Amino acid sequence: MQFHPQPQPGQARPWAFPAPERGQLPNGLTVLRCHRPGQQVVAVEVSLAAPLEAEPQGLDGVATIMARALSEGTDQHTAEEFAAELERCGATLDAYADHPGVRVSLEVPASRLHKALGLLADALRAPAFPKSEVERLVRNRLDEIPHELANPARRAAMALSKELFPADSRMSRPRQGTETTVTAVDATAVRAFYTAHVRPATATAVVVGDFTGVDLDQALADTLGAWSGDTAAPRPVPAVTADDSGRVVIVDRPGAVQTQLLIGRVGADRHDRVWPAQTLGTYCLGGTLTSRLDRVLREEKGYTYGVRAFAQVLRSTPDGAGASLLAISGSVATEVTGPALDDAWKVLRTLAAEGLTDDERDVAVQNLVGIAPLKYETAASVAGTFADQVEQHLPDDFQAHLYLRLAETGTVEATAAVVNAFPVDRLVTVLVGDASVIEEPVKALGIGDVRVVTG
Repeated sequence: MQFHPQPQPGQARPWAFPAPERGQLPNGLTVLRCHRPGQQVVAVEVSLAAPLEAEPQGLDGVATIMARALSEGTDQHTAEEFAAELERCGATLDAYADHPGVRVSLEVPASRLHKALGLLADALRAPAFPKSEVERLVRNRLDEIPHELANPARRAAMALSKELFPADSRMSRPRQGTETTVTAVDATAVRAFYTAHVRPATATAVVVGDFTGVDLDQALADTLGAWSGDTAAPRPVPAVTADDSGRVVIVDRPGAVQTQLLIGRVGADRHDRVWPAQTLGTYCLGGTLTSRLDRVLREEKGYTYGVRAFAQVLRSTPDGAGASLLAISGSVATEVTGPALDDAWKVLRTLAAEGLTDDERDVAVQNLVGIAPLKYETAASVAGTFADQVEQHLPDDFQAHLYLRLAETGTVEATAAVVNAFPVDRLVTVLVGDASVIEEPVKALGIGDVRVVTG
């Protein structure tokens, strides 16, 4: 039998995260554009300066309802007509609200970009917010809440936020509101929130894709350029305060066969110079199936299908005084909750005492930097990163420089960063599980006061 010669790898081509072109329309809208040859599906991300902390008292969730209602009819189309026009363009339009603000996302074939931008502009310029549609969205949101409360991971996240932040901080409460606050949202409240916070002068549009044969300047001028609105003074950003003294909160779920773990604290935002080293060290701790936590809790002990460590920016400010959530998350069988936590703390203590290895550091760099070209194959992934940078008040070249800094970070630096990120005596542990089984074993670990709350 004759075999064909084994294919040989070609020469690796240099890659760098793309740089956008920044400009501004006459109406004050900031535009970031990035031509990506071959990306025939264009991605558009619009960042609106309508943060959750701007929601009126007692109306948590109004930003979410407003975001969802943007596509429920305009001065040009009813909700049904708007959906049909999007479908004719082959486009999708989504919107959501988070701590930094409201994000509106559009994806459309490049050949229909002009038409789709017009629909997006209508949604931003003159949303109808019909009473019947807002009421439907409120009912839908109320239907979602019981499912979220029943989801152990979501319930753990809610409990951790409540523990970390003071009650008067918006970060302490569910991002999309509670049953009480969402019930109070109506079309008048949605319209008032829109009028107060949505305007082109405080918004940024990111457009990424293949613009060959597309007059993007004209398309933007005809659509988003027709959106008008006054200017607004920058909102004062309250300081982030948090209590991450070591303690354990058990959200009681009688009869639960698994315990959801969420261990966290608050850290600096991405302006901090330690961010690259912290990213690298956190990946070594729990970023993949071969990380330390997984090697012990999954491979050696068989306690879990996987445990992850991560850092998530909650809010960022131009002066770098924002905050991120540093966390370890996973689930284990109820009967091994105590031993699993004990081993997790042993991993953290061993890491502090012995440090990371050069091999761990090298694998993390390869995984984080080496696969970046694959991660950013689509226009949507690039546009999303640019929009994140806008919301976090980062320079347009932040991501490109981040990869360079990750590659330059040494083992000792990564070790110091991850040890400082996860100090064993300053972690808030939330457990969603059967308190009657797990309370005493957890108390015996001595990792902080233990309190049981009903789920």
